[in-house]
Amino acid sequence: MGIFGKLFGSEGKEPKEEKKPLPWQVITSIDQLNTIEKRSKTKTQAIFKHSTRCGISRMVMRNFESSFDLAEDQVDLYYLDLLSHRDVSSEIASRFQVFHESPQFIVVRNGTTVHHASHSAITPEVLHQFV
Repeated sequence: MGIFGKLFGSEGKEPKEEKKPLPWQVITSIDQLNTIEKRSKTKTQAIFKHSTRCGISRMVMRNFESSFDLAEDQVDLYYLDLLSHRDVSSEIASRFQVFHESPQFIVVRNGTTVHHASHSAITPEVLHQFV
């Protein structure tokens, strides 16, 4: 590889460590919101509302996943494809008292929204204060 490795930066670099996929639980029905509320009494719950047609939403999700550093027992992660489940998205906005945005990240503790963010303000670091 020689010169090409030097030009394109692949020579001398260690292979990247593969990161385990996050344990997203897919939300497909309004009934699941009852479970989220109930579980939030004992464990932090986080909902990522994602628009599958939006490049910004895809980028935010990728950044979130690459910097996520909590253990599975610290938080439950939920994923909502809001284009496929608009009724669930509307119910989340109503039930958890947030305006609809996309992408949107909502953290629930004791049945109440304790944090919500959209676009570039979505980071997993905020979860540390709620676990």
